[in-house]
Parts: sequence; C-alpha cells; structure tokens
Amino acid sequence: MKELKELDADSILDDEVFIELFEIEDPIERSKRKVQLGRRARVLGVKSDFDELLKGYNQADREMKRQEKETRAVCSLDNYTNFSGEYDNMFCGGWIANDAGIYAQTSGGIEEVACYHPILPIERLKNLETGEEQIKLAYKRNGRWNEIVVPKIMITSASKIVALSGRGIAVTSENAKLLVKYLADVENGNDDYIDVQYSTSKLGWIENEFIPYDTDIIFDGDSRFRQTFESVSERGSYKLWLDHVKDLRKSGRIEVKFLLAASFASVLVHPLGGLPFFVDLWGETEGGKTVSLMVAASVWANPDESSYIGDFKTTDVALEAKADMLNNLPMFLDDTSKTSARIRDNFEGIVYDLCSGKGKSRSNKDLGINRENRWKNVMICNGERPLSSYVNQGGAINRILEVECGKKVYDDPQKTADTVKKNYGFAGKKFVEVIRELGIDRIREIQSEFKKELFNADKMQKQSLSLSIVLTADKIATEHIFNDGQYISLDDAKSVLIDRNELSDNERCYQFILDKVAMNSQRFDLLSNCEKWGVIEDGYAIIYNQAFKELCRSGGFSEKSFLSWADKNSLIQTQGGRLNKVKKVNGSPIRCVYIKLNGNIDKDGFEKIEEQEELPFK
Repeated sequence: MKELKELDADSILDDEVFIELFEIEDPIERSKRKVQLGRRARVLGVKSDFDELLKGYNQADREMKRQEKETRAVCSLDNYTNFSGEYDNMFCGGWIANDAGIYAQTSGGIEEVACYHPILPIERLKNLETGEEQIKLAYKRNGRWNEIVVPKIMITSASKIVALSGRGIAVTSENAKLLVKYLADVENGNDDYIDVQYSTSKLGWIENEFIPYDTDIIFDGDSRFRQTFESVSERGSYKLWLDHVKDLRKSGRIEVKFLLAASFASVLVHPLGGLPFFVDLWGETEGGKTVSLMVAASVWANPDESSYIGDFKTTDVALEAKADMLNNLPMFLDDTSKTSARIRDNFEGIVYDLCSGKGKSRSNKDLGINRENRWKNVMICNGERPLSSYVNQGGAINRILEVECGKKVYDDPQKTADTVKKNYGFAGKKFVEVIRELGIDRIREIQSEFKKELFNADKMQKQSLSLSIVLTADKIATEHIFNDGQYISLDDAKSVLIDRNELSDNERCYQFILDKVAMNSQRFDLLSNCEKWGVIEDGYAIIYNQAFKELCRSGGFSEKSFLSWADKNSLIQTQGGRLNKVKKVNGSPIRCVYIKLNGNIDKDGFEKIEEQEELPFK
C-alpha cells in the first residue's frame, strides 16, 4: 500500500487503491483509511471523482457480501466448515462456517453470530501428570491463521471464553454462548479426526519417556518457562564441545569434573531413589565459578545466563515452579549473594523446600487443591561465600555438597564460555541413551560400590548418599562419554563431606556456648561492672537460666533440644529430674544451667597451654 503523500491526482483514482482499501478486514482501520484518502483527494482537487468511484466500490462490496450469504446457505446443507487455507473441512452440524464467520440460522430465518471470523479446534492435549486437557484452537484474523493452546475449561464456559478476546478472538458476552456451543459441536462431531496429543509440563522422566528427547510427548507448561524449555536443545558441534571439555578435564581441576558430574547426576536422582540436593561452588571472584556453571549447563542446554541458567533474584514460589518444570534436569542458580529480599529472609527455608522435592499445597479460587509441585534433581549454584554460611540448621547443611573454587580454574575463560555457548546439548542426550542401555540394575550396582566406600560413622549419610550419585554419574560419563580416565578421586570426593560432629546442631550449640564463655570472662566475674551471665566453678560454666536462653536464641539453637542432648552426653548437671540446678548467688537461690567446660578450658574459662618438651634440635 502506497504512502498517502506518494499519491497524485491520477494514482489516487486507480483501481489498486480501492482494492487495497476494501481488503482491509478491520472495519475501524478501513474507515480510517477512507477518511485519509478522502482528505488527500480534496488536497489534490479530485474529491468528487474519488467519492463517485468509492460509491461504486461500496455497491460492489455489498453485492459480494450478498453472494457470500448465499454461499453460506449452500455450505450449510453440507454441514461442514468451508474455511480457505491449510485446515481441512470439519463436520459442524447445522452451523454456517466459512471465511465470513460462524453463524446459526434460527427458525425465523434470522442469523445469529457465533464468531465474526473462522475458528475451529484442531487438537486435544492431555497432560500426563494431571489428566487435564487443553485444546489447540486455530483462528483466522486479518487474512492470517493463528494457533493458540488454552485450558479445555476455558472454551466450555460462556463466562470464561470471553477471556480469549485478549488473544484476538472476536468473542463478547453477547456471542459467548453460541461460540461455546459451536466449538463443542465441532469437537464432538470430529472425535476421530481431532488428534489427542499427550503433553507434559515437566522435563525429564515421564513414565518410560524422557522429555524433550522422546518427541511423541510435547511440552505444555507455564509460559514463563518456555524459554528455559526451548533452551534444552542441541546446537553446534558435539565434537568441538567434547574436545574442549576433555581438555578442561585433563587439567585435573576438581571444580570442572565435580560440576559436570553433578549435572549428569541430576537425571539419576529419581531412578536411584535419592533426594534432591545442592552442589555449591564457592570461592573468591574471578576464579571461574560462573564459567564452571556454564560448562555444566552446556551438557543439557544453552548455557547463556538469559536462557537456562537462573539466579536467586526471584521468589520462593517461582523457584518451586521452575524446579517442578525441570523435574529431573539440574537447576542452575548463579551467585548466591544476589537474592531477592524474600529469598534472603528465608534462605534456610528455601534450601529445605528445594531439597524436599515437594512444593507446598495450595488451594485455588474454586476452593480445590492445586496439583502439588514435585521434582527430583540436583540444584547447582555458586557464590563467594559457601551456601552453608546462609543457613544454620544441620538438616539444611546436610543437603549441600560444597566445593571450594581455587584461583584461575581456566587459562582462557572467555574461550571456554564462547565454546559452550555455541556448542551444547549433545552430552545430556547421549548420557540418557547410555543409562538406558546400562539399565537401572547395573547403575545401582555402581552406586552400591561407592556407598560402601563413602558410608562412615563419622560422616553424614545423607551427604554420602548424594555424593554416591555424583560419583556414579562421573564413572558412567567418564567411561561412556569422555573415555579419558579422568575420574573424580575418592579422596577428592570425601573432602566435600562434613563430619557428623560439625553438622550436629547440638554439637555446634555446645561449641558456641563454650566460645561465648571464653570470649566473655568478665560476665562470669562477680566483681566486674557489667551484666552477669553466671559464674565458673570446678570446670563448669554455671549460667543463669535467662542468660542461657538468650545465648541459645542468639545462635539460632533450640534450648530444649540442646539440654536433652547434653544430659544424654553427661555435659550438664541435673537436679531432681530437672535439666538445671539451684545455685546460691549473693545468698539468693537461682536456677542455673551447669555446663561442663571441655578439657582444654581451665576453671577460669581460658584455654590451657600445655608445656612443650624441649626439642633435641633447634
């Protein structure tokens, strides 16, 4: 269509101008164009000629519409849609359905409009997790066909279908009931013709299928995560990626090998019956943490920060929904220091929730319960501080495998980043093929061998179980993908495990109280001029009840849990079945907690310094 300023006195009267005008389907746009052309004709001095020609074209347009009505009447005898374009005709009962729209003929000969443009259902999507259906609609506006997928319940209710007006479908409260009936008639009248496509809102294992590699199941998940889903694909050269990553593994750096193994391990958590866990790479800036995350993510997807890798600058609900969508694929979260206020205030709860593998139960507006989010995968993150420094409870720390990132993991980090951004997604698909060939029994045998090596009375079994899955994935990937013999050594692997005593909340509480006693000797000196916590006598810190409660609260520990544990381990004195004793202070009886000081603390609360033997040489 020419610009108005390009039209002169002759060209504005050409047939082409009027044909283009009447091809505009939107009546408002067509009216605007008529006004603009009329103004231009007046400027050019040919307004009367233009109006005469416009009158003729209006008459021709009305005659064409009359003929279309007659065509609709003929089509209605066939009881089939008659839409031009790529979609086959479908049985529509007594509806008149052609390019002019959808109509119903009443007994009085009056036409009722169901829709002003072609529309029809072309596919049903049945979700494997919920059994709920969605429907794919095709509709034609402005001469072009479009497709959208909507929940089935949206097109079965007149009050809900009006929401489709926001997607460009001409539905109002006036024609909603008729459109609902038309779509129902077409769907039910073409049950054998409309395909049923099984769908899922999750990646990873769905029964015996693996999404997205088994393509007979399609993704119908939250539109917020469609970019993440689409990033799980293959691009570039598998050989280039493999050669570069094998070179990185030859350096022997644990950071590269461990995060790669954790990425592969994510799809083993479910078949091996494990629980979700975190793998945290921490260390000083410029060490290569983000690049390591990108290398690990490139196993499955586009490792660009705006594609597959996410961060903590979101909400707990969004993290839960994304974990549910990823299902068995690893979730990458860059930089633990960059968090939203809601995450920062409840970091410990987020770790617990993500490692539980189950979301919170939530009701919907119909007073029912929404489908619970569930997942079994590995969360891989990084930061300058260990993830455990953001949490206090041992249960949360027990779900984290931490790897310290040394200096300069990569000789050329930019080259590595560019390589994995251009070549990705092949290794994950290959790994899934390998574990299918090996079978779950063989994989469990491999894991059992590692569990025997890792399980130790002094180490936490949950951590050991998680680590055994990582080492199982490392062995499979090393032998079937990389073929380079670059296994993670057992000594390196065991270095990420935490001693049971370090992890116990009560053990840490005990050490916390001893440290506070040593740091605040003046608060146990009755002659000093400060708030008193108690006294130290005969190897015991005798702490007033209130002071003890405040100490536990300040450290984030449970007073009741600690006292019960300390009593079982003979670290406190009791009286009459109570976990404290009466102490006379300035002649007044006061209930106090008697806590035994460890062997390296003298009666005044200071660390003993043993005399050293003189060395035979200097």
